[in-house]
Amino acid sequence: MVASEVKNLATQTAKATEEIGQQIASIQAETGGAVDSIAEINSVGAELSEIAGAIASAVEEQSAATSEISGNVTQASAGTAEVSRAIEGVATATRQAGAAAGQVLDSSQQLNRESEELRQLVDRFLADVRAA
Repeated sequence: MVASEVKNLATQTAKATEEIGQQIASIQAETGGAVDSIAEINSVGAELSEIAGAIASAVEEQSAATSEISGNVTQASAGTAEVSRAIEGVATATRQAGAAAGQVLDSSQQLNRESEELRQLVDRFLADVRAA
């Protein structure tokens, strides 16, 4: 009976050892899966870091472009103000030239009238001289 109990215990120990081995193999497989998952998570983290760097670079470039556009708008605004002042100067000169042309026209008309009066006086004078 002792021998059969020892044999029975040895069988149970072998089964337990086999079950423990299977559990260890299962734990090792799960651990390997966890290691693979952690490696994949690290890879995704590295990709996200790379993407974040690219986004930061793009934002920096866009900020620089926005600053350049802002500077160009400021320059265009200054140029527009300068053109506006030049146009106002041309308009003022045009008004002055128009006024001067009006004065020249008035003077020319006055001179024409006076010339006509002088011609009439000369004609009368010559008629009087011929009659005398």
